[in-house]
Amino acid sequence: MTIQPFANDNASLGIGGLTVENHLDRVVLYGNLELTLDQIGLAYARELKALLDAVVVQLEGEADQLPPQIAQPNVENFDTVDNPFL
Repeated sequence: MTIQPFANDNASLGIGGLTVENHLDRVVLYGNLELTLDQIGLAYARELKALLDAVVVQLEGEADQLPPQIAQPNVENFDTVDNPFL
């Protein structure tokens, strides 16, 4: 694992086909990850577990200060741009 959860807004990590994006207020996981019954599956599972363990440690360390829920990003404030490839 090469990211410290919630430490910055610019780190990302790939585990198989799964992408992990680090942000100051969230860690985002998206994509597809197959945990197969082989050495690659074991390596992916260990890497995913290490990442989630680090997330839990960070959250538990701040448990008394965490709000019930953070606000979701407001996508309505983003500008729309023309697709340069069309």
